[in-house]
Amino acid sequence: MSEVEIAPLRGLDDFLLEQARFQVPNVKTPERWVNRVLNNLLYYQTNYFLSACVIFLIVGVMNPAQMCVGFISMGIAFGIFIYITSYKYELRGFKRDHPLLCLIAICGMGYFFVYLIGSVLVFLFGIALPLLVILTHASLRLRNIKNKLSNKIEFVGLKRTPMGILLEALGQDQEAGS
Repeated sequence: MSEVEIAPLRGLDDFLLEQARFQVPNVKTPERWVNRVLNNLLYYQTNYFLSACVIFLIVGVMNPAQMCVGFISMGIAFGIFIYITSYKYELRGFKRDHPLLCLIAICGMGYFFVYLIGSVLVFLFGIALPLLVILTHASLRLRNIKNKLSNKIEFVGLKRTPMGILLEALGQDQEAGS
C-alpha cells in the first residue's frame, strides 16, 4: 500500500462560485449519479472535511457534551459496521452493492445509540447535517477536467487519499473513475 496523501484544498471559486457548475442529477440513471458523487467526494474531500468541521464546530460550541456523545456514538457505529462486514463474505458483497443502505445503517446505529442517551437533536444537526450538505454538493456538482484527471490518478493507484480509504472501507472501490 502506497503512502496516504492529503488531497489539495480546492479554491472557493472551483468549489462553489463562478467556475462551479451545478445540475440536478438524472435519477433515471443511478449508476451515473453514484459515479458523480463518488468522484466529487474524492476530488473535493479536503473541502468537504473542512465544511463538515465548521458545521460540527458550530453545533459543538453550542452543545459540547452532547456533541461528543454523538461523535463517539457514530465512531462506535462505524467501527461495529467495519468489524462485522470485514468477517462475513456475504456482508462484504452487500456493502459493495448497496452503499446507500450501508450509510443509512451506520447512521441508524449511531442514531439509536444517541437516542438511548438522549441527544437526538444534537445528532441531527451536528452529524447528519454535515453529511447532508456534503452529499447534496457531491450530487449536484458537475465534474470538470481536473476532477476527472485527479480521480484517474487515484484510481490507477499512484496516490491514496483518506476519502479513497474511507470509500473502500464502505465497499466502494474506486472503479467509478470514468
